[in-house]
Amino acid sequence: MNGADTAWIIVATALVLFMTLPGLALFYGGLVRARNVLSVFMHCYAIACLMSVLWLALGYSIAFGGGTSGYWGGLDKMFLSGVGTDALSGTLPEVLFFAFQMTFAIITPALIVGAYVERIGFGFVLLFSGLWMLLCYAPVVHWVWGGGMLADGGIFGENGVKDFAGGIVVHETAGIAALVIAVFLGARKNQTVPPHNPGFVMIGAAMLWVGWFGFNGGSQLAADGGAAMALTVTHISAATASLTWALWERIKFGKASLVGMVTGTIAGLASITPASGFVGPVEALIIGAVAGVLCQEAVNVIRKMLKIDDTLDVFAVHGVGGIFGTIMIAVFGAGAFAAQLGSLVIVGVFTVVVTVVLVLVVKAITPLRVDDDTETQGLDITVHGERAYDHAS
Repeated sequence: MNGADTAWIIVATALVLFMTLPGLALFYGGLVRARNVLSVFMHCYAIACLMSVLWLALGYSIAFGGGTSGYWGGLDKMFLSGVGTDALSGTLPEVLFFAFQMTFAIITPALIVGAYVERIGFGFVLLFSGLWMLLCYAPVVHWVWGGGMLADGGIFGENGVKDFAGGIVVHETAGIAALVIAVFLGARKNQTVPPHNPGFVMIGAAMLWVGWFGFNGGSQLAADGGAAMALTVTHISAATASLTWALWERIKFGKASLVGMVTGTIAGLASITPASGFVGPVEALIIGAVAGVLCQEAVNVIRKMLKIDDTLDVFAVHGVGGIFGTIMIAVFGAGAFAAQLGSLVIVGVFTVVVTVVLVLVVKAITPLRVDDDTETQGLDITVHGERAYDHAS
């Protein structure tokens, strides 16, 4: 065990949890109508709790168990069986590696929340999220990070896929799942209401930005120069994408909005995530500059051309950003195009199939969408019996 590595990953674990609670909750909560803000908080909080229990029970073993299969890790580490305080994963206590990866298992299904806010059944959220984490996310983690079929020595030979902190594992899977659910749900009854609290959005985005230092810097799993560079390029990409998003918005619409600028931040963060361990500051500048425009245009394609109500643009920002960053690893010569593109396709198809099947199964058990009256009155009071404000609009 290395004490410095252990101390840093303890901090990084706290930072990644901070991304979901309260960062993502505030970011998404500010973007919805006032009558639905508590439902968004509830979704994020409940998912965090449920994923923690399921990661302990099954998820960690599926992703990082000792099985020799290229497809899943087996069940030998259910409930951390055999993992005591003296067990190591690299230079870290394995129980700490478990906790760090648990925070990733929390935020990935929580990202999907943005696609279905304001109209989805709470029971569906819990049952779908739990099954999706175990049957979609955890196997993909094994394929990429657990020594599975997409890693070095797998189906792409010695040059396996490069995904430092989750462009494929987190952002592609969550983005595609979000798009699938949005298609099944259909559009909200009222899509014209602006975000009820842009201040929440900015505060949440700022928390995500800070937390992302643990997300990417912690993925080095060591307190060294690699972690420092990952943290640095993460910041550069986020800052640059914020500026290019705002500039592109100003060019197109005559005004640069706060919500737009901070959405650019998230686009830059998602795009640098897979590449953060493989590029330097100049490459990060390029990735962020392109991401701010690319993801903004993706929003327009999804909303206006495809007419899909991915409410908070999960696929356009996270999905497109993660896919773009994954490809840029090969563009900058740090990975093989065959492995990067092939893995994107394999994981993309797998995510679509698993998500479609789960939506069909879960909605047969519990309603996918709330009724019209519930949607009109807002989920806060009708589903949870609470209001965020005295006069929620």
